[in-house]
Amino acid sequence: MSVPKFKNIKIDAYKPGRSGIKKNTKYIKLSANESSLGISKGIKQILTNKNLITNKYPDSKTEKLRAEISKNVKCDFNKIICGAGSDEIIQMICQLYLNKNDEVILPEYSFLMYRIYSKIMEAKVLFSKEKKFKVSTENILKLVTKKTKIVFIANPNNPTGTYLNKYELITLRKKLNKRILLVIDDAYHEYNLKKDYVSGLDLFKKEKNVFILRTFSKIYGLASLRIGWGYGDKKIINALYKIKPPFNVNYVAELCATKAISDKAFIKKSVKHNLYWGNKIKKVFENYGISSNDITCNFLLLNFKNCKLSSKLFMKKLIMNRIITRDMSEYKIKNCIRLSIGNSAENKYLLKVVKKIFKNV
Repeated sequence: MSVPKFKNIKIDAYKPGRSGIKKNTKYIKLSANESSLGISKGIKQILTNKNLITNKYPDSKTEKLRAEISKNVKCDFNKIICGAGSDEIIQMICQLYLNKNDEVILPEYSFLMYRIYSKIMEAKVLFSKEKKFKVSTENILKLVTKKTKIVFIANPNNPTGTYLNKYELITLRKKLNKRILLVIDDAYHEYNLKKDYVSGLDLFKKEKNVFILRTFSKIYGLASLRIGWGYGDKKIINALYKIKPPFNVNYVAELCATKAISDKAFIKKSVKHNLYWGNKIKKVFENYGISSNDITCNFLLLNFKNCKLSSKLFMKKLIMNRIITRDMSEYKIKNCIRLSIGNSAENKYLLKVVKKIFKNV
């Protein structure tokens, strides 16, 4: 008996950052850009409630969460759709827009799920060259053809930590053909305090050909609950509801996200912590010839080009000291690692280990 023939999907599966190496060994995980402060007190209270309802199906349209998002972010309730992480919404956008041989443009270094979902739909993925790890709008525009359907941009960008300013984004949208959907991923927007930065949502709320992605996995600390949301024209949202699985957002995830979106004090505390430790860690690495991005995200892309150690050797030494970071070879970025900002105890231990490693170099 043979296996029924299935579609030949020519992609490399997504490989998440490692959580551990050896069994029965506790590691400090600084590889996945998770919330350094965990979750807020309000979320802890929800998760410790013994009366949580789990035997009933959740609200298919996540109306309470959408209402809270609309209220706190000041956007149109009817232009919001929620998903099991923003990953699911990326998948639905690709299903909605892409056919075989359509073209999608991505920055050279970008979140891997953009290319994976595009290729599943048999679209052709084109990569625009970056300039010093920054997205080049000029190079994106050079790749546009009649077959271009979507341009994906994370701003700030993962894994480089660079960003396009307000004027660069507006110019890109103006120069792109109106029929092309520009998808802007705001996953790290809360961390970027630069004066020339404006989030995609704040810039393009009223645009019909821009779609915004947002997540609860980063600053809100809800990564394991898998919840995110998208914002776009009502026609796009209505079409996505035809594709969306009926109960894709679980009850606990919606409950926690509804609480998290209004917790301004926790967000402020997280941003302050990230800026303080990000700058401190950045300066220490610079002392050893390792450059990185400005603090616009909750991670640093560490470049070992001018360092006595290679990134691979440094990673091995970190692992020996129970610290896990993200190797950038999967993103085709040479001699670099991505380091997430941890909590205070993790960061102190990291800096202690780094000084110990370079003491013997």
